[in-house]
Amino acid sequence: MTETKQVLVVDDDKDIRELLAEYLTKNNFSVITAGDGIEMDAHLAQTEPDLIILDVMLPGDDGFILCQRIRQTSMVPIIMLTANSDELDRILGLEIGADDYIAKPFSPRELLARIKALLRRNHFVNEQSKKVVKDRYFLFANWKLDTQNQNLLNAAGEVMPLTGADYQLLSLFLDNLDNPISRDEICRALHGRNAFANERGIDVHLSRLRQCLGDDAKFPKIIKTVRGKGYLFIASVRTEN
Repeated sequence: MTETKQVLVVDDDKDIRELLAEYLTKNNFSVITAGDGIEMDAHLAQTEPDLIILDVMLPGDDGFILCQRIRQTSMVPIIMLTANSDELDRILGLEIGADDYIAKPFSPRELLARIKALLRRNHFVNEQSKKVVKDRYFLFANWKLDTQNQNLLNAAGEVMPLTGADYQLLSLFLDNLDNPISRDEICRALHGRNAFANERGIDVHLSRLRQCLGDDAKFPKIIKTVRGKGYLFIASVRTEN
């Protein structure tokens, strides 16, 4: 990625905003900042950042509400910041559409690594979608995945929202039909080759995808847990150009 990427930092702590703006700028990012949801909305009305860093605890609408609002119109990668050591906050962020999370206090270097990993993943997904492929559509269990537009359509033709992580996880399953996928493979696909599997985080990603597909983990018809091996896509799949 040679072009300068723009990051929007949304945090009510001025010191954190200034620290991240200075650090990311030194690492060749363009940075804009906001102290609350109102300022964030004003920025988003004028520009489309490549990634958003979003604090949970904000005056007015909190980060969870803002994340849900962003997801109504955009699949921009989102990293949420949380000062709460309780993992429920972090899990909730993933469930409502965030791509990653990091707890305060955090290392700017770690945050930078996560930003780069997310942007690489997003870049790869976008490049893959531009390629001319023989099979554009995957059809399974009353769903239709459009790999060109990265849309999931239900039986009525309505578009169901997928985050970048949701799309990449579903693509991983469709690329590995008949082969169980381990948790480590899922973690590497979503967070990079040097990532270590976060048990609860992987569970949240799988749960969110199952929820999108209307699949019951106890009585699966699409994604089945294979003890000791990982997860297997069991729905019948056919393709269309």
